[in-house]
Amino acid sequence: MKILIINSGSSSIKYQVITMPEQEVICNGMIDRIGLESSNLTYVTSKTKLEESLPIPDHKVGLEKIAQLLMNENIGVIQSTEDIHAVGHRVVHGGSYFSDTTIITADVKAKIEELCTLAPLHNPAHLVGINVASAIFAKAKQVAVFDTAFHQTIPVIAHKYAIPNSFLTEDKIRLYGFHGTSHKYVSEQAISYLENSSKIISIHLGNGCSMTAIKDGRSIDHTMGFSPSNGLVMGTRSGDIDHSLIFYLINTLGFAPNDVNEMLLKKSGMLGLTGYSDLRDIEAEAEKGNIDCQLALAMNAYRIKKYIGSFVAVLKGLDAIVFTAGIGENSSYIRKLVCTDMEYFGLELDDAKNEVRSKEMREINIASAKTKIMVIPTNEELEIANQVYHLFLS
Repeated sequence: MKILIINSGSSSIKYQVITMPEQEVICNGMIDRIGLESSNLTYVTSKTKLEESLPIPDHKVGLEKIAQLLMNENIGVIQSTEDIHAVGHRVVHGGSYFSDTTIITADVKAKIEELCTLAPLHNPAHLVGINVASAIFAKAKQVAVFDTAFHQTIPVIAHKYAIPNSFLTEDKIRLYGFHGTSHKYVSEQAISYLENSSKIISIHLGNGCSMTAIKDGRSIDHTMGFSPSNGLVMGTRSGDIDHSLIFYLINTLGFAPNDVNEMLLKKSGMLGLTGYSDLRDIEAEAEKGNIDCQLALAMNAYRIKKYIGSFVAVLKGLDAIVFTAGIGENSSYIRKLVCTDMEYFGLELDDAKNEVRSKEMREINIASAKTKIMVIPTNEELEIANQVYHLFLS
């Protein structure tokens, strides 16, 4: 069974073709920096590695390019669209509608669209992916795997907001949590590796960033909430702010509500602090002495440290922290900033191990450290493939 996985992020598309149940990846790749002047495209098979820089203005153009490569006469991995049996789509927000992997119908698409207001950087991109894939792979089953599903185990004490009760009971306003597919995958890898580890903090750092407190394999708290906009400092999102600021901007400074929303989601975070949204650019500028970039990186790490402290309290201890996703896996700079002066929590970084670039799961703590510091490459695509495959078995 060949499953095409489409993972449309806010500024990227990851894709894989996986044969199940063998879990054999026959093609994988990524397009990042979507919407910027020049996007990066990779397309990898056992015989081909294509790397290209070209303008990809939006997700629709990116997905059409991927489909062309998959069926290319010379380097493609399928001869016909009918070779793909199912397409698994990562969908960020399932709201109160979805807690399980779901075959996509017109009603499911309508509910995903309804939730675009809660995940405006993501759900619209997912819908584009679903619609483009439905047109190209017309005979394949389209399946949604929701980021919010893993966090359904967060207890009411953590997911309920201190607002009138009716907003939860009638309007389903609560902390939902996001990046659940990634947090689920890396926490399971960590538990398998550490054997007896039951208290883990997973730190997903990409253009979007989040952290999860995981006890005995279950999510019990998370940095994001009703939408994927609060918590950590992100590429273009502010993360935590005082909500009174929104009313001050509108009532005192004269901003329109939509402009405030646009600013907090697309013009804040690292972009608002530095003028750059890509951490690679920010780190390069910081090394050149750019004070704004240096401060932004320190603020980013400081916010992560605060949540580590609060999650240790919730977990009543800590066995390991796990860095994952593009920044978490590749930025030794951020990992060092986060782990500096954290000995109180048993976190002691081995600087030499931290600087090693690897695609393998690894420890980067000193040998005598009480708490493990791990880097685990996330594999949301494989996790989605597993869930899609088991949906068909059930």
